[in-house]
Amino acid sequence: MDDKQVAVVTDSIGCLTRELVEQYGIGIVPVNIHCNGRVYKDWVDMTPIEAYELFLEHPDSFSTSAPSPEDYLEVYRKASTRAKNILCVTISSKISMEYNVAQVAKEQAEAELPGVTIEVLDSNTATAAQGFIALAGARAAEEGKSLAEVVKAAEDMKNKIGLLIILDTIRHIYRSGRIPKVAAQAGAILNLRPMITVSGPVHFLGMARSRKSGIEWMLKKMRKSVGLKPVHVAVMHAYSPEEAESLRERIASEFNCAELWLSEFSPVMGYVCGTGTLGIAFYTED
Repeated sequence: MDDKQVAVVTDSIGCLTRELVEQYGIGIVPVNIHCNGRVYKDWVDMTPIEAYELFLEHPDSFSTSAPSPEDYLEVYRKASTRAKNILCVTISSKISMEYNVAQVAKEQAEAELPGVTIEVLDSNTATAAQGFIALAGARAAEEGKSLAEVVKAAEDMKNKIGLLIILDTIRHIYRSGRIPKVAAQAGAILNLRPMITVSGPVHFLGMARSRKSGIEWMLKKMRKSVGLKPVHVAVMHAYSPEEAESLRERIASEFNCAELWLSEFSPVMGYVCGTGTLGIAFYTED
């Protein structure tokens, strides 16, 4: 047990880097990757790059699923050795069952681990936007804050965070349940690139005719939102490291970055959105 009153847990869809996870002692619940009759744990059994290569090689047999209550329970157990209070930040309940699964595991954990208190927070978002919410809680916990204060720090971040994503193809987005498969196929023929965000459910923000114009649109949107204020930014990619690094360098040169890191989308994003997807999550300081 360390000096912190609260341990923070989130899932692997939160796109946090290994370095941030280790620095703040954040527990990661892995999502499940299914391919050719086998089940792999994201972060545990394979890296995102390995999962994307598997997806590209076997797209028809590749799928993903939410963690089980036992997966959450295992991470809660580990977190309870570090602190008696746990904050679990999940992907939006509007796009995944994980919030409900985490709640089931919470009841099991509190029965199994006397004296441990767990709060489950619906991030209302996904990817590194969700990761920044978990990180806000973890940074408050690092300062020795109480569970109520850690939850408030995470809740406050929910109201600050922005998320913009551009897909390289519309072909796979039907898997999100947001548009029919036939519409996705038609859009792919036209080479349209959807721009989306997650605020509760997935919201379509428009279509880009080219990748370059989509990236320009994202940067313009972020610039309008943050202005000259110090900004915290995460750049994300699905099997597109060189383009992501180029985007990271451009953001570093054009914005007043208080924090800037590069991460890979969970393979869940690759399955739903396709490889080549790029995104930015960001917020300004008060």
